[in-house]
Amino acid sequence: MQNIKSISGNIVDVLNSRIYQGTLHISNGIIESIEENDESYSSFIMPGFVDAHIHIESSMLTPYEFARVALRHGTVATVSDPHEIANVLGLRGVYYMIENAKGAMLKFNFGAPSCVPATIFETAGATLTANEIDELMQRDDIRYLSEMMNYPGVLYDDPMVMEKIAVAIKYNKPVDGHAPGLRGEQAEKYIAAGISTDHECFTLEEALDKLKHGMKILIREGSAARNFDALAPLLKEHHEQCMFCCDDKHPDELLLGHIDQHVKRAIGLGNDVMNVLQVACVNPVKHYKLNVGLLQKNDPADFIVVNNLKDFEVQQTIINGMLVAEKGKCFLPKRKHKIINHFKATAIVPDDFEVKAKSDFINCIVAHDGQLVTSNEKVKCKIENGFAVADIENDVLKMVVVNRYTKAKPAIAFIKNFGLKKGAIASSVAHDSHNIIAVGTNDLDLCNAVNLLIENTGGLSAACIHDQLVIPLPVAGLMSDLDCETIGNLYSLLAGKAKEWGSTLRAPYMSLSFMALLVIPQLKLSDKGLFDGGEFKFTELFV
Repeated sequence: MQNIKSISGNIVDVLNSRIYQGTLHISNGIIESIEENDESYSSFIMPGFVDAHIHIESSMLTPYEFARVALRHGTVATVSDPHEIANVLGLRGVYYMIENAKGAMLKFNFGAPSCVPATIFETAGATLTANEIDELMQRDDIRYLSEMMNYPGVLYDDPMVMEKIAVAIKYNKPVDGHAPGLRGEQAEKYIAAGISTDHECFTLEEALDKLKHGMKILIREGSAARNFDALAPLLKEHHEQCMFCCDDKHPDELLLGHIDQHVKRAIGLGNDVMNVLQVACVNPVKHYKLNVGLLQKNDPADFIVVNNLKDFEVQQTIINGMLVAEKGKCFLPKRKHKIINHFKATAIVPDDFEVKAKSDFINCIVAHDGQLVTSNEKVKCKIENGFAVADIENDVLKMVVVNRYTKAKPAIAFIKNFGLKKGAIASSVAHDSHNIIAVGTNDLDLCNAVNLLIENTGGLSAACIHDQLVIPLPVAGLMSDLDCETIGNLYSLLAGKAKEWGSTLRAPYMSLSFMALLVIPQLKLSDKGLFDGGEFKFTELFV
């Protein structure tokens, strides 16, 4: 990596909404001075992009490997919630992420996970108490309290929930929100508790309602949840209260782009370039008080060089005055990664997935492509020999969740809109407790898909008779120890297999991983049973 001492170009000063020609002079990683001139330059020097909310684990990459890709796309910092690995390994998982990120140059800003486990209605691998949150909050490298998903706990003043929020306030650190669909007086109370952001808005009306009460809105576009189109109108009048985020992004898509894609789309819609760059580069730094430079004198020398302010083709990424990526190549060296895990599941048999029919109708989960929310539809179930089975013709497939932390009977439900005509797919990435989740057309393939993950102590799999594929994820059953190109290509093959077998979802594995996320309505499945997220309680499969 080259140490940059000076660099010239068209300087994009977002803080002061001006573009001028000049030269940055850098010493010890800090912008020592900025010299204006009248030279003509073809490239633009601008602040780097910041992802304001992302779970690194969902890329299936360690932080270091994530950085080796994101730096190419002009990302200089992330606001990263290590909630996923914390649900598997507790504090040990959080410390793993911090340690692995060292030397990655990209400025990871980790939070203290607020909801481990996310609910009491599922089996997680760990619990984080308010005392442990306090331990994390004392660290300078823990910047905020991660998304408070237990919004019912906030609304009903749950003592444990309120204590965790109080810890963040004590250390003067922001509290992130997670309250899909919350409106009116309930949203107002949730925000008044000290919660400052939300990345779960899926309608413009919801976002405007929360903005009215002082909340900042994160415009999310990830691999499964895609809310950019719905929320992009906010950029016209509310750019000062918005940020961009991916939340969850799979490796194949990360290879193609990151926050740079949000920016290109926003500019393409006719938004003012300075407003868009404030959202993409400045607002996260200000809100979370990040140690990230914004092209001012005495700032850390963190910036990117792009070809123009329309295409935003990243030519160089500089962090702390070091050239870390150039023209699609990252200069971070390859390295090996430590393996940690928590996986105790044992092999199962097809009979474990049998469901005796108790009536002719069931509560069926309905998945929606591009959304984390689901619906509940009462459908007539297909019955064979007294057992409820998948109804391929009507796209009613069987879904199961298998406890990975202890031996237990699988939880079983049915789901629409996955579209599989044969086979089964499975994943040990299943938000938020990360038990094994699978969907399929028959019990044998379901069993084989699940057993592939048990044999590999976590991963993603697909099974259809003798056609079986698996991507091992040895780090907590969530992440690989390999690079993004390798995992991205393997994932593309696996996702392609699911689509070859009939799935119509844009990202079938990412969508599957959220079908166990109880804190997002309407109907979901945990290892303990079918759950009504609207009523926030278990419900019956048979009607």
